[in-house]
Amino acid sequence: MTGTVPLLRARRRAVDVSLSLRSLVGADADVLADRDFRLLLLASLISPMGASVVSPIVESLAGPYGVSATEVALLLSAFTAPGIVCIPLSGVLADRYGRKPVLAGGLALFGLAGLGLALTTDFRVALALRLLQGVGYTGIGPILITATGDLFSGARESAAQGVRFTAVGASLTVFPFLSGVLVAFAWQFPFLLYAAALPVAVVVAVRFTEPADLGGDSDTDDDDASGGVRALLALARQPRVAATLLGRAAPGFLWFAFLTYNSIVVVRLLGGTPGAAGALVAVASVTSAVATTQVGRLTARFGRTLPTFASLVVGAVGLAGLALAPSVPAALAAGIPVGAGFSVALTLYRSAITGLASDDLRGGLVSLGESIGRVGSTGAPIAMGAVVTLLTAPLGYAGAVRAVSLVVAAGVVVVGGVLLVVGEQGAGTGAATDATAGDD
Repeated sequence: MTGTVPLLRARRRAVDVSLSLRSLVGADADVLADRDFRLLLLASLISPMGASVVSPIVESLAGPYGVSATEVALLLSAFTAPGIVCIPLSGVLADRYGRKPVLAGGLALFGLAGLGLALTTDFRVALALRLLQGVGYTGIGPILITATGDLFSGARESAAQGVRFTAVGASLTVFPFLSGVLVAFAWQFPFLLYAAALPVAVVVAVRFTEPADLGGDSDTDDDDASGGVRALLALARQPRVAATLLGRAAPGFLWFAFLTYNSIVVVRLLGGTPGAAGALVAVASVTSAVATTQVGRLTARFGRTLPTFASLVVGAVGLAGLALAPSVPAALAAGIPVGAGFSVALTLYRSAITGLASDDLRGGLVSLGESIGRVGSTGAPIAMGAVVTLLTAPLGYAGAVRAVSLVVAAGVVVVGGVLLVVGEQGAGTGAATDATAGDD
């Protein structure tokens, strides 16, 4: 009898947690009961660290590396650039050899290359290590999205992607703040945070269960490889699919514009500290974590198009607010709409892409979408830096940063809106799977 009481209390606590999650996420909160999905959530805590650890300390790294803050921002582009080429490859490898080896290997490379950053003051070596870290990431983020699509479908898949992004948001809440605090003790200390990827790689390698329908006879795979590539390219050329893939770059461009210049705005323009810059990213990330819990409900009620456009508008308003912020508290407040808009838009795009392909093409299509997203993420620091440099003479550095940020905010809304309209028109052709099918 004495052993029964603790068991009943444990069950009651589990029921209370389940009810709390259901009230937050909706009817599909039971996706958390899947063990493999919980492992994906663990890996999702690592996936955003590539940018979030570096973003708050851009201004602080200029001295150790002997370059300008604008040049330090190239560490963000160096991280995202490999994805343009390598993410499609990781998708093909994951479809052919399985999700687990690609995910575990990506986590290990990501962690080791990140730790290497603490061992050099040569900016060229740092850029090379960030490139390697970016290669590692291509085996993490896209595989997490694909594996979630393997486990669930319809509204449950949308809810699962939202819950997974909530884990991403939780990571973004902790690690940027820690990075901003640690850099005050030594510039190398923030890079030690990347060690967290290594034990997660081991857990995934040991515990994750590969989907039963992956793999197969290698001879058959060789025969079908070219046909699979042709089928993927044919799918990607369909109007709705192409518009969705291109639209995937919009939230990434918005987010990396924020990550690139939040430290510069807070520290240089507003006189704040690196810790305050880390707190700004944390504020945006808390909002991201909360907002993505509602993605399942949003898609069930409104579909994907309207919430996607609304989230782009909200994120753009936040970026504009950061650009025009007169004080550090105002900048912190701007992080709320940036985080909410970016996370919801990104989750909806990713969920839409997973629903546009059959199982045998899902990994490839998701990876193609992530590769295009990387074009936006990589292009933001480079393009904005170039334009800021051009405008610094006539407007001053502060004016140039603010003007370029405002233009980016407006451009994301306009381009994103046009692509959503094209995607909706393409849906009428019946050529692609309805991304909202099964939401009801």
